[in-house]
Amino acid sequence: MRILLVSWEYPPVVVGGLGRHVHHLAVELAAEGHEVVVLCRRPSGTDALTHPTESMYAEGVLVVAVAEDPHAFEFGQDMLAWTLAMGHAMVRAGVALSKPGIGEGWTPDVVHAHDWLVAHPAIALAEFYDVPLVSTLHATEAGRHSGWVSGRINKQVHSLEWWLANESDALICCSHSMEDEVTRLFGPELAPISVIHNGIDVSTWTYRERQPRRGPATLLYVGRLEYEKGIQDAIAALPRIRRTHPGTTLVIAGEGTQYEWLRELTVKHRVARAVTFLGKLDHEELLGWLHGADAIVLPSRYEPFGIIALEAAAAGTPLVTSTAGGLGEAVVDGETGLSFEPGDVAGLANAIRRLLDDPDAAQARAAAARARLTGDFGWPVVAEATSTVYQSAKRRVRHALGRPVIIERPLPERDV
Repeated sequence: MRILLVSWEYPPVVVGGLGRHVHHLAVELAAEGHEVVVLCRRPSGTDALTHPTESMYAEGVLVVAVAEDPHAFEFGQDMLAWTLAMGHAMVRAGVALSKPGIGEGWTPDVVHAHDWLVAHPAIALAEFYDVPLVSTLHATEAGRHSGWVSGRINKQVHSLEWWLANESDALICCSHSMEDEVTRLFGPELAPISVIHNGIDVSTWTYRERQPRRGPATLLYVGRLEYEKGIQDAIAALPRIRRTHPGTTLVIAGEGTQYEWLRELTVKHRVARAVTFLGKLDHEELLGWLHGADAIVLPSRYEPFGIIALEAAAAGTPLVTSTAGGLGEAVVDGETGLSFEPGDVAGLANAIRRLLDDPDAAQARAAAARARLTGDFGWPVVAEATSTVYQSAKRRVRHALGRPVIIERPLPERDV
């Protein structure tokens, strides 16, 4: 098949797990013999007038990257204007694929959109080429904000997600919890939804067994610094853990909007000296911390999937995770890791104590988690399931769409 993937992230532009997901999916689909074109964006600040589009083959994939147009918009300050401008540039480049030049007359059999930021170009290009539109919804705005969309930007993003979901001819979610969420928020008249878990390339994550601990334990968090990630719960649990396991430290790797608030919480809970913020890590740095930590702690209050759990398992790092969303499907409590209910600080502390008290059992669970990866989360499995969705997707008759239901309520008070 001729597949057009549309994503606002693709290496070297990687903001989070979505960029890595689309990259691995594209490469694996190409390895299976499909013709794959990825339509994405160039790094911020690229001059749209002198360098509007760049195309190159990489790992069997034609990557067509557009400059933000115009680049004067800033994502954080003018998010919707920035997104629409990016979409215009993507539409122009996508249409140009069918003409002499970039694509030399190439046309897709299917368009695959990844998240709301590319709703506009993906829908426009699927209509232009009259081919099925498949969309993967990696998360939702309502889910990221505890079920509510009260702010102006929240409502706009929610509406774009609703538009993309209802215009799609097939939908993909990374977990059954996301499937339920998408159906509840954007249904009932949606296209068929397939649950396809995120994948992991085990070869890029060297496995290493835990060495006997000498001295205090080190706990690691990796991810965005946002409220829904539940880092505040790990900070709140740290004093309890240190009472039974003196000297235990928490290392936090990642960037996000809640950095200052989280630093304030470390002072409030009197663990400022026991918590280290590393910022963003490259692959080798991250692998080093995964190999050195006694456990990775992922206390998400909302998590569509949590690909870092797979990466940590591949590296052999024991897992302690909440049961939020996809984490509850990726980690089997007592078998491949230890789990607790989202927002349960006492449960989080108890799970970590249990892990630290029995390092042999922790190592056995880590080995079981690694063994499960290639069977359930290998990229060949993910790519095959995704190509099956492509082949079965058919253009639906478009009926008059209603307006999305937006439930308004102030965000819950931060109680930690």
